[in-house]
Amino acid sequence: MAMAEGYFSSDETRAERVQNLFEVIAPRYDLINDLQSLWLHRYWKRRLVSLSNPSSGQRALDLCCGTGDVAFGLAAHGVEVTGMDFSRAMLEHAGERNSASEVTFQWGDVLNTELPDNHFDIVTIAYGLRNLADFEGGLKEMYRVTKPGGRMLILDFGRPTFGPWRWVYSTYLRWMVPVFGRVFCSDAPAYAYIHESLENYPAQDGVEKILWELDCSEVALHRILGSAMTINVGVK
Repeated sequence: MAMAEGYFSSDETRAERVQNLFEVIAPRYDLINDLQSLWLHRYWKRRLVSLSNPSSGQRALDLCCGTGDVAFGLAAHGVEVTGMDFSRAMLEHAGERNSASEVTFQWGDVLNTELPDNHFDIVTIAYGLRNLADFEGGLKEMYRVTKPGGRMLILDFGRPTFGPWRWVYSTYLRWMVPVFGRVFCSDAPAYAYIHESLENYPAQDGVEKILWELDCSEVALHRILGSAMTINVGVK
């Protein structure tokens, strides 16, 4: 896998290759996120948690939970949280951080969680939807497990509408982010995956369209840094 282009090509091996990618970057995942976002990703995740309007006694599902930032943020509000990811290496790191919380972490496939219908008050996914082989299928699965009246929230890279800013943003992701991978993970292609994962992802507008098609109410789009990051929200 010498080039990142292989990670997201649309064929039957995509899921396995993306899974292998995250196994590689798991040990330095949090550090690289801090560096490439100038620590801002922590603020964006806190904003996601705030927009979920969490309260004690609710049940939440955090999909593509990674090392657990969003799951722990929800748990701090007294929410009963399940974190799910298909990378066992990521889940191991999440488990190591879980001593002060009572989050339940489990391995699973976002496209088929095997969890009950209408079960969760809050369902979140941060920086994971664009990695799925079927982003629409991921949103439908989120909708299925959300209770009527429950909230679905998606935090991910957006697509800026202002041309010059979109060029700067794309250039940063294409050329600078892999430098962090080379320096800190000895694997520049592993971090070129971010730019590649966005090439066929419809970003905030595509997510909003599917939320409306799922008959969500209170559909909202929160733009961050000129749509460099976005949070989509819908209520079932």
